[in-house]
Amino acid sequence: MEKDVSIGLLGLGVVGSGVIQIVEEHQEELVHQLGCGVKVDKVLVRDMEKARQIEINHDLLTTNSDDVLANADIDVVVEVMGGVDTARKYILEALKAKKHVITANKDLIALHGPELEKVAQENGCDLFYEASVGGGIPLLRGLSDGLVSDRIQQVMGIVNGTTNYILTKMDKEGQSYEDALQKAQELGFAEADPTADVEGLDAARKMVILARLSFFTNVELDDVDVVGISNVSATDIDYGKKLDLTMKLIGFASRQDNQIDVSVEPTFISKTHPLAAVNNEYNAVYVSGENVGETMFYGAGAGSLPTATAVMSDVVEALKNMLLGVNGKQFVVPRFKKELTPADKRFSQFYLRLKVKDETGAFASISDLFNQLGISFERILQTPSNGDFAEVIVVTHQASSENFVKAMKQLDQLDVVESVESHYRVEGDA
Repeated sequence: MEKDVSIGLLGLGVVGSGVIQIVEEHQEELVHQLGCGVKVDKVLVRDMEKARQIEINHDLLTTNSDDVLANADIDVVVEVMGGVDTARKYILEALKAKKHVITANKDLIALHGPELEKVAQENGCDLFYEASVGGGIPLLRGLSDGLVSDRIQQVMGIVNGTTNYILTKMDKEGQSYEDALQKAQELGFAEADPTADVEGLDAARKMVILARLSFFTNVELDDVDVVGISNVSATDIDYGKKLDLTMKLIGFASRQDNQIDVSVEPTFISKTHPLAAVNNEYNAVYVSGENVGETMFYGAGAGSLPTATAVMSDVVEALKNMLLGVNGKQFVVPRFKKELTPADKRFSQFYLRLKVKDETGAFASISDLFNQLGISFERILQTPSNGDFAEVIVVTHQASSENFVKAMKQLDQLDVVESVESHYRVEGDA
């Protein structure tokens, strides 16, 4: 490959600007890797006159998508514009024009990944999306290449930097949820409308992608049980500290007997677990394999240059495949029929906070109810009574989700229980 390779960008926001910067500043490294230079030929933008984060030749900008998608000189299209419908339309056009596509769009891949991969395969094109999960962490390639010979049993981790920042501030500095969210917005970690982050949808989309790669099954967004952090209270975080537990929004994907379970929920993590030490906007994913055992991927989960680095790693991979003539060969092909794990086979420990009448035999009634469902208590805290009521906090031993849900319903019928204040999943030592 003698002449420079041309790439076209769809979008010039935070990540797109980072891609431009890396291409301009890392030419020597790119030439060393590929034997040729890489140049940006055209950049699709909405507004030609908008102030940019970087200096860029105005002649490279266009508002006409055909200048990128129908440009015969462009070999690789990089989609960093975000959104779903328009991005999907452009990527399909690019693939049908025999252009390789790199995207950082987790929403698009979670919702339409199998369709796009099918079209890419039909047209002999690469479709890579390393930057869609974990920002600059080489996570997807680690799963699809580094652990390809293993059978992955579980993937769990912190895949949303916004919620991790909020929970860190609540835990380490005693901030309220509202104050921590406001600070995250001021720093640019959270959007003006933070719903996708704080209600767990962003993390759920990433877990769909991770589950597909890990288990070779066509997991969909509707298969993910999702709970966000907006109802997490400082009270529970403080009780967690007394129990040596730290609150994190954790994405889970596990496989047992070819049944899979995918969820996102606020979870108490034992302080001895590596994920408990992942703070602020950082991401980390903990992978358990049948042969490799336990590994963890950690790093910046967002940001211009970390995410752009992941994008450019995909660009380099596509260009190396061009040199070897093997584009369009790397795809996640479903191997197993999707079968979701039933509630009676999903096991975990649970944290439970109750408001209980301060009277003789109250806790015995609660304990009897749990014993009848085969649920035992590992740890118990009871606060001094406040008038007629006291708070009781318990952490159970391993129990099925089915039995725990039954216990929640029956607690409401006990006269000694005024209210179930909160309950969370608990994950112990690594």
